[in-house]
Amino acid sequence: MTAAVHRIAGSLTIETVTQLFERGLDFAGENSLVVDLEQVLTVDSAAVSLLLAWVRQAQSNGLDLSFTNIPANLLSLANLYGVTEMLPLQSNQSV
Repeated sequence: MTAAVHRIAGSLTIETVTQLFERGLDFAGENSLVVDLEQVLTVDSAAVSLLLAWVRQAQSNGLDLSFTNIPANLLSLANLYGVTEMLPLQSNQSV
């Protein structure tokens, strides 16, 4: 089964992640979802928190979630906080 793809664009910062978190991930009846971050331009530490919250949401619902096209600055923050291993990352290529 092919995973559904959810593309995120723009900023993932303290000003924007609350709305994304409250909306939650839409699996739309799928068992698997790939979040494509290729069009994310700006991030801060709130972006890392959002990704981790989405991982917890997916795990609690028994769903498969992964992230692709992670911006270098977001990956750098995840490395800085020591949580990279907690994020299900795909290779950075278009899906």
